[in-house]
Amino acid sequence: MSSENPSLPPADAPRPTSAPPSWRRPSAIVAALALALLGWQWVETRSRLADMQEELARRLASSDTAATESRALAKLAQENLQDIQTRLGSLESRFSESQGQQVALEAMYQEFSRSRDDRLLAEVEQAVLIAAQQLQLAGNVQAALFALQTADARLGSVDRPHWLPLRKAIAGDLDTLKALPQVDAAGVALKLETLIGRIDSLPLAFEAGPRSEAAKADQAAPSWLKRLWLDFWAEFSQLVRVERMDRPDPALLAPSNAVFLRENLKLRLMNARLALLSRDGNTFREDMRIGAEWLGRYFDARNAGVESARTDLIELQKSPVGVDLPNLQASLNALRALQSVPERRVEAASPAARPASPAKKN
Repeated sequence: MSSENPSLPPADAPRPTSAPPSWRRPSAIVAALALALLGWQWVETRSRLADMQEELARRLASSDTAATESRALAKLAQENLQDIQTRLGSLESRFSESQGQQVALEAMYQEFSRSRDDRLLAEVEQAVLIAAQQLQLAGNVQAALFALQTADARLGSVDRPHWLPLRKAIAGDLDTLKALPQVDAAGVALKLETLIGRIDSLPLAFEAGPRSEAAKADQAAPSWLKRLWLDFWAEFSQLVRVERMDRPDPALLAPSNAVFLRENLKLRLMNARLALLSRDGNTFREDMRIGAEWLGRYFDARNAGVESARTDLIELQKSPVGVDLPNLQASLNALRALQSVPERRVEAASPAARPASPAKKN
């Protein structure tokens, strides 16, 4: 081995060129740039972390405040909820009490309404029975019409749909009665009563004397010569009497027979009045015919009273007495059917039927 210093190059070795400084090397420059970038990144990161810590601390403080406020609001809401639940319990008890009162009021109203309907149906029944009695016993169609119209008006004053069949039956009976020929029984009976009272004043045919012309009154007193002539003419006119021969001679009656004739005629008219009240049309018309015939045969037809009485009897003979009257059975059957229907009663509401109360929340 050579004793020379190994650090020294040999003399004959080539001399190396001078190396550039280390800071100029590309690796050093890259390392320096990387180091600077890391330092800037570290500083930036620390700055962002600090900002984030401050923001987090601020948000934590804000959330603590919000949590405190939330706890206070929750406590207030809990108190309000307890108050509401207390009030709800009170309202539920009041509602249950009011529901019981409502059921009681409905029962009372139904009872009152049923009683009112019963009274109204009783009034209608009374009116229909009166109409039937007027038709069957007296034959008074006008009174029956008035009674049925009153019953229909009473039914119309209360709106009950289940009463429509009864109203239809009453309306049908009203139409039937209105279609009947109207007979004024009271007016006919009054005419007969008037004729009965006039019988005694009517002159008989054999009692009638010759008609004499009434002398016209002069303005001045007649002279004695004129009075003489008038007396002579009055006496002479009694000697000659002109009568029509195209009619039979009047029946000659004794005074006692004349009384019997008038009484028999009165009895005929009274019998006709009874037939009118009993609606016996055949008997009524026959009595009217015989009465008119007797007036024309035995009484003075030239008298105005006799002619008027005979005309009245002929007109009364045409009255529609004895017409078959309805018995209002349809209205009575509808009324009985309506009264036989049981009334609906209100039952007390059971607890299961009541609306369920809302559940309480804790």
